[in-house]
Amino acid sequence: MISNPSRHCTVELQALPSRIGQVRRIVSAQLRYWHLDPLIDRAALGVTELLTNVHLHAQPDKTCTVELELLLDRLTVSVRDHDPRLPEVDGIEAVDSFATCGRGLAMVAAVSEDWGARPDGESGKVVWFTLPAAVVAPERAARPPRRLAADRLFPEVVTVGDLSPAHAPARSAVVG
Repeated sequence: MISNPSRHCTVELQALPSRIGQVRRIVSAQLRYWHLDPLIDRAALGVTELLTNVHLHAQPDKTCTVELELLLDRLTVSVRDHDPRLPEVDGIEAVDSFATCGRGLAMVAAVSEDWGARPDGESGKVVWFTLPAAVVAPERAARPPRRLAADRLFPEVVTVGDLSPAHAPARSAVVG
């Protein structure tokens, strides 16, 4: 019995620089909706690198599909394009740290649990990576305590006890 059903999100696009930023925002919003906020940075970085590879290398066109799939405790992010050539993966571990290009898949490997590429039918491929995901139920999702503007301006002033707003002491910016 599966207690946590699969969740799926698909975005089709042309891998153009302006679209890559939009997809990064869509991925971030979707992960927030699924209460997977801790994965946002790594997923956004990984999808950016995969889409940049499509933009730079895919032929005959830049059309691709980004898929997010959350299944139990694993998030899989994949990018499907129409270019049958698989990425060259030889020497990814030995990428020059000062290189200005060619480090995208090494970064995907570094931030992900696992990654890979596979042919997709007659013409095309899928490049994917996975991230471990611990889903937090919405009713259990911890919300940060609400902060007032005065708390940010005067962090040294604290409220003592559990007082209701009607009986809260006045706050002062004067220390001492």
